[in-house]
Amino acid sequence: MSDGVALSAIESGLNQNALPANLTIVLIPGWCMPAWLWQPQMDALSAHYPVIALDPRGQGESDVPDSGYNFERRATDIHEFLLPYQNVLLVGWSLGALEVLEYAHRFGEDKLAGMVLVDSSVGELPVPPPGGTFLEALREKRNDTLDEFVRAMYASPRPEAEVIALLHDVKRMSLDNSIALLSSGIPREHWKACAHGFKKPLLYVVTPQFEEQARNLEKNRPGTRVEIFAEAGHALFVDEPERFNALLLDFAGSVR
Repeated sequence: MSDGVALSAIESGLNQNALPANLTIVLIPGWCMPAWLWQPQMDALSAHYPVIALDPRGQGESDVPDSGYNFERRATDIHEFLLPYQNVLLVGWSLGALEVLEYAHRFGEDKLAGMVLVDSSVGELPVPPPGGTFLEALREKRNDTLDEFVRAMYASPRPEAEVIALLHDVKRMSLDNSIALLSSGIPREHWKACAHGFKKPLLYVVTPQFEEQARNLEKNRPGTRVEIFAEAGHALFVDEPERFNALLLDFAGSVR
C-alpha cells in the first residue's frame, strides 16, 4: 500500500484457461476476520471466475500496523489493491460491507461490475438496537468476549479447531485498533447515501436482523436485489455455503 503496509490475499482460479477474463470476484471479510473464512466461496466460485479474498490491514496474513484503522484508509487500501483489476464484483461482509460502500463513495465505481453487501446495516430504517456493552466487555475481558462473539456468528456450531484458529486470527489486531474500527462516529445516514448513490447492480444479502432494512432499501433504491437467509447466523455464507455460492454465481452472471 502507499503507506508501506503489505496486504495479503488468497487467489483462486486466476490461471485457469477456461475462466472468463471479464469478471473478477473480490471478497472482503468483516471486523477482525481473516480471508480464509471465505474458503467455501473460493472453492466453488473459482471454477467459474477468478476469485480473490483480501485480508485487510491487521487481519489474516496482512501486516498489522499501528495506524490506518479508519474508513478512509481502509477504503484507500481497497482502491490501491484493485488498481490492476477491471470489472470487479466486490463483496463485503459486515464491517467489510461498509468499507466497500466507502470505497465506491470515495473512488467511484468505474472498476466495478456490481456490489454485494452481506449482513450489515446500510442506514435504512429501522435503526438497529444499541450495541449494548460490547466495547466495554472487549476492554474488560477481551478473550471471553471474542470467544462468545465468534461462536455466535453461526447458526450451527463449527468444528472446535476452526473456532480456535479463527479466535487466534481475530486477536492479531491490538485491542485499541479493533475498537477504533467500531468507533468511527460516522452517522448511519452516510451509509444510506452511499448505497443509494451506487448506480450499478446491488445485491443485499441479510439475516432477519436486517430484513426490514433490506426491504426498505429494495423499495427506496430501485434495482436492488434482496435475499433473506432466515435460518442462518451472521456468517451466513459459512452456515449455508451452497445457497450463498449459487446466489453469487447467479448475480455474477447477471452483471458480466
